Amino acid sequence: MSNTVNILIGLVVLAWLLSRQVQKRLVREDRKPTVLLVLAVLGVIQLASFFNGAAPTTTIVLLLVASLVIAAIFGVIRAYTVRLWRTDGQLWRQGTWLTIVLWLVAIGLHIGLDLLIDHNGAAKGLSGASIMLYLAVSLGAQRLVVQSRANRVVAA
Repeated sequence: MSNTVNILIGLVVLAWLLSRQVQKRLVREDRKPTVLLVLAVLGVIQLASFFNGAAPTTTIVLLLVASLVIAAIFGVIRAYTVRLWRTDGQLWRQGTWLTIVLWLVAIGLHIGLDLLIDHNGAAKGLSGASIMLYLAVSLGAQRLVVQSRANRVVAA
C-alpha cells in the first residue's frame, strides 16, 4: 500500500477511535481486545510490506522504536484522563476533551516524526507504514492503565 493510503486508513481508524473514546461505556474485564489485535496485525503487515522494500537500517529501527515509545507514553497519560464511575453496581468509563486533545497531540507527533523521516531517504514511508501499529500500541497502553484503575475502583 502507498504511504498516502496507509495514512488515510490510519486517519479513518483514528476518527473511529476518537468517537469511541468519548462514548459512555461499561468497563468489562472479559472484553476481548479485538480492535487492538486487528490494529496490531494490520500494523505488522504494513511494516512487513515496508521492510520488504527497504532494508531495516539502524536509523529506521531507532525511529520506529521512538515512535512506538511515544505512542505508549501518550496511551498511559491519556488513561488518566478517562473518567471512571459506578452506577447501579456497574463500572463505567468515558474519555474527556483532554483525552481527545492528547490523541491529537500524539498523532501530531507521529506526523512530525514522519516529516523528519522523509528527510532520510532510506526511511521514507516508515511513519505511514507504522501508523496502525502506533495506534495499537497507544490504545493498548491506555487500555491496560484504564483497566488497572478500574480494578482499583472495583476493589475499593
